[in-house]
Amino acid sequence: MKNFGVILIFLLLCCRFATAQEDLTIVAPTSEAAEGLDLTAVSELFKEAKTLEEFEKSLNDPDTGVNNLDLDADGNVDFIRVVDQAADDTHIIILQVPLAENEFQDVATIEVEKSDDEQYNMQVRGSEVIYGRDYYVAPAHVHVRVWPIFSWMYRPVYRPYRSAFYFGYYPRWWRPYRPVTVGVYRTRTVHYRTRASFSVTRTSRVRTVNRASYKPRTSTLVKKKTTVTRTTGVKGKQKVTRTTATRKTTAVKKGKKTKSTTKVRKTTATKRGKGKKAAPKKAKKTRVRKRKS
Repeated sequence: MKNFGVILIFLLLCCRFATAQEDLTIVAPTSEAAEGLDLTAVSELFKEAKTLEEFEKSLNDPDTGVNNLDLDADGNVDFIRVVDQAADDTHIIILQVPLAENEFQDVATIEVEKSDDEQYNMQVRGSEVIYGRDYYVAPAHVHVRVWPIFSWMYRPVYRPYRSAFYFGYYPRWWRPYRPVTVGVYRTRTVHYRTRASFSVTRTSRVRTVNRASYKPRTSTLVKKKTTVTRTTGVKGKQKVTRTTATRKTTAVKKGKKTKSTTKVRKTTATKRGKGKKAAPKKAKKTRVRKRKS
């Protein structure tokens, strides 16, 4: 009986593990725009910066190559300005693209909090418009406390940083430049991803973020093609389903399928009609047989 109980428990655990494998889903960034700004690379730049002004410069530096955003599809990479909103020991650092006068698109936020025991916690949250819901990048194996930018942000005389630049007014060192293809961009930023200092997660780690009165800003000038990629583990295998925003194309294909289905139904109906016409012939043969008899 004991052996039977052990075997039963083992089978139940195996079933639960198999079910968990089938239900495991990882959601990737949900637009082509997200391919133009790797938030893992952004996190690395933030970790290495000494001030937010330095971080803003490295973020937009063509030689660094981290910024490849072209949200309005005008053929030039957009300038990303940095704005800090602070409340008590909580900071929300907004990465914002000015697309026109009074037109802004928030791309991501860097959320930082400080605890009573002098410990720091941070995460980068992608804008829902660009990266989809619950897209976070958080430290994996990093000692956050030693970052130089935190000692600068939490000094007694600190005033929340606000970029002096806006649409049509940019720093002298910056000039518009052409974006590169997704493949080239990934090659350019691969050394940031291979460090394994940060990981993508769907869970928020900063609990005091609601202290700051932050309202995301979005712009209708953003042109993006939505791409949702869902990777589901099925018994150790990966099944990838990709859905794009080319709904018109999908609709046309569905329309063609509908037409072909309709044709099949018509053909079937015609065959049935011929069958009905054949019925009287059988009846005539039956009458003839009766006369012969």
